[in-house]
Amino acid sequence: MNIRFFNAKVLKTLGRAQFEIAENTQLWIKGNKIIYIGDGKDTDAILSNEGPILWDREIDAKGNLLMPGLKNAHTHTAMTFLRSYADDLPLQEWLFNRVFPHEAQLTEDDVYQLDILGIMEYLTSGITSNFDMYFFPPKNGKASVDCGFRTVQTSGLNNFGGSIEVLEQNYLEVNEMSDLSSFIIGFHAEYTTSPELMQGVADLAHKYRSPVWAHNSETELEVKECHDRYGKSPTRVMDDFGMFEYGGGGYHCVYLDDADIDIFKKKNLTAVTNPCSNLKLASGIAPIKRYVDEGINVAIGTDGPASNNALDMFREMYLTATLAKVREMDAECVSAEEVLYAATAGGAHAMCLDDCDSLEVGKKADIVMLDLNQPNMQPENNIVKNIVYAGNKTNVKMTMVDGKILYEDGRFDIGFAPEDVYAKANEIIRRMK
Repeated sequence: MNIRFFNAKVLKTLGRAQFEIAENTQLWIKGNKIIYIGDGKDTDAILSNEGPILWDREIDAKGNLLMPGLKNAHTHTAMTFLRSYADDLPLQEWLFNRVFPHEAQLTEDDVYQLDILGIMEYLTSGITSNFDMYFFPPKNGKASVDCGFRTVQTSGLNNFGGSIEVLEQNYLEVNEMSDLSSFIIGFHAEYTTSPELMQGVADLAHKYRSPVWAHNSETELEVKECHDRYGKSPTRVMDDFGMFEYGGGGYHCVYLDDADIDIFKKKNLTAVTNPCSNLKLASGIAPIKRYVDEGINVAIGTDGPASNNALDMFREMYLTATLAKVREMDAECVSAEEVLYAATAGGAHAMCLDDCDSLEVGKKADIVMLDLNQPNMQPENNIVKNIVYAGNKTNVKMTMVDGKILYEDGRFDIGFAPEDVYAKANEIIRRMK
């Protein structure tokens, strides 16, 4: 579609943690890309190059903010079926006694249906892409493509399921599926994966020159048991297998030590923080200030809806900023600008979506419109700080992915009726009781 926004504020990303608000701005989209951002007085060159543009829609933004879509950099989307089902338990008991037994009952069609429910929630939170780890990646990819959503996947390979052969098959199939669907090599975690499987993951990453991702140093127990097994941390185990020659990173990263941080810097890895999940499971608070100070790329994820239980990036942004301040007892550390960068460009870089990281000519049109005409966003002393410290999902007026508006003013345009999606999710969990 060809869409012209006018009377908009546009959030421009100038660099790491550096933003600028352009006032009274037009933003033009042709197909799935941004072709113009400006005041509308310098469009002759665009029109000369593109020719006359027939607009499918011209949208008066009424002074609201257009910003890059939020990137949910760690999710297990189909775990929507366990939302508020296995709560108030420590991680190991939650995972092995409640989650894994129910997940073993999931079918491919279940995952497809539950992904759609998760995608709907992403859209209401201004999320335009997610970094997913779950079963049946081709079905996961199909759900995203059918909805028009953008999903990057990695593998949850572990001792309880999967193989290197299936991992390679999923890598090839999902990466060929659609521009909206991609796959990066990975595995669940050191504590669930044998040395033989981890070596296979490393070999596959070398074969395809792929980054590698896994849960990493989420709890003190995880790190202690890894030291008991190998005499070293999970990060060093993975690095010694040669997993990070082409980048990648870790999810959670609550307990990285000095040597781990040196590896993250040397290999240009990303630390994805998941504050809500880590709080709910009493895992700890990641040292985000240290990562920022060391120049490590930081991204933000919700984790799955069974351990969070919401897929709400506004809540994650607020907690990322405020927990860092409490952890360091320093109100100045980890600014709102750092956090918003992590939630947009930082996540895009982690997911290899560098054409979706900011609002610029030539970039993909993955865009969110925030309603500034609500009490929580007024006055406009500092819009970036309003987003991180005062913003919430009710401010999301529109979510666009790849040039298509999928959510607008409370309505979805993803090809599925909400009531049917909700009924299917309830049917799946009832079948398991």
